[in-house]
Amino acid sequence: MSGRYFGTDGVRGRANEVITPDLALRIGQAAGRVFHRGEHRHRVIIGKDTRLSGYMIETALVAGFTSVGMDVLLLGPIPTPAVAMLTRAMRADLGVMISASHNPFEDNGIKLFGPDGFKLSDAVEGQIEDLLDNPAPVRLARAGELGRATRVDSVNARYVEFAKSSLPREVTFDGLRVVVDCANGAAYRVAPEAFWELGAEVVTIGNEPDGFNINREVGSTAPRALVRKVRELRADIGVALDGDADRLIVVDEKGDLVDGDQIMGLIATRWQREGRLSRPGMVATVMSNLGLERYLGGIGLGMERTAVGDRSVLQHMRTHGYNLGGEQSGHVILSDFSTTGDGLVAALQVVAAVAQSGGPASEVCRVFAPMPQVLKNVAFAHRSMPSAAAIEDIASHSADRLGADGRILVRPSGTEPVVRVMGEGADPELVAAVVDEACDALRNLAARMHGGDQKLDNVA
Repeated sequence: MSGRYFGTDGVRGRANEVITPDLALRIGQAAGRVFHRGEHRHRVIIGKDTRLSGYMIETALVAGFTSVGMDVLLLGPIPTPAVAMLTRAMRADLGVMISASHNPFEDNGIKLFGPDGFKLSDAVEGQIEDLLDNPAPVRLARAGELGRATRVDSVNARYVEFAKSSLPREVTFDGLRVVVDCANGAAYRVAPEAFWELGAEVVTIGNEPDGFNINREVGSTAPRALVRKVRELRADIGVALDGDADRLIVVDEKGDLVDGDQIMGLIATRWQREGRLSRPGMVATVMSNLGLERYLGGIGLGMERTAVGDRSVLQHMRTHGYNLGGEQSGHVILSDFSTTGDGLVAALQVVAAVAQSGGPASEVCRVFAPMPQVLKNVAFAHRSMPSAAAIEDIASHSADRLGADGRILVRPSGTEPVVRVMGEGADPELVAAVVDEACDALRNLAARMHGGDQKLDNVA
């Protein structure tokens, strides 16, 4: 769903250009009114990552929520999955996370969670959008009914205990040297603490946020710093989270990357052996590697695919009764524990597998041979993306070139002004050539649209 304000993961855009104090205030008022249900004293919890603009947006949201009579509990910097968990645990009517996830610090966003801890449905987001476009029905509270705002301590400790409780009590990380990259983001306190309390020798990078450096050359989308540190220290394993810690990437002891597909394959294998899968299979997206699907089939498990986005994955999981799903990018949803992607909880599962196996991460974390795959991005100007018809034409031509032995996806990102091109097939040279041709076609389209060269970024 891509609404008038809400995209695939909340409201997101450039801070103080798209995500302005006025918009944040109006979102607080609109969401507060939609979730003003019943006669009890209503409450909303608000967490944030470490971006400079978080202060501005937080303050505006507080004004909006309190003006319609909702009490506000301010959590400070804390991961997105912690907000989802605490919304339920603290019996809040609504949870809010201020974050643009893996985007650079200039961007920010507002993610909303219902009282059940799940992201809002399209229908509820539509109700909020209706009030944003027509604020007349928003009734402001009388002077004596205004909400209060309070800062809450100890929420970090509560989340650490929650994350640790996802493992059996007997699991320990004693003897493991773990490098944890916090992306200078929301998990810079909780992630190192969780690993240390479980017994690991922890080396932390990306844990000095200054408001500007979130995701900058660190984190799951920039893993080179983690690779270097793992090799330098001869660590047993490295874990990189993103800015709001709802996704992860793993690095083995050799410094090689382990993506979300391998992580999901590892967890599926272990949970099948332990009888913990609610259904014989898992849910992934159209981006997941064909090698994962074939591996799962070989051990008697299925894999159902959805559109890109953790909301799509989670919706399918809930509808069809799966308790494992996620994305190649590192969103891993373990619904026995979390109502959204949780990078820390997934990371603990992976490190526990290494600890219990006694083998190296390079063997434990590589459960299947991936099909050759190439993923690249073509950047477009903000608010100016190619039409669906133009994208479909490029995708159709590329699919004809690959034939029956491969597949290609050309799709606009739901969170950034880029078009992603993913090719996959048995012939790696053909796949690379076809992806390059599709990117060239998109780059030429961008040049025609904007009269200048567009940046072409590659994503491994």
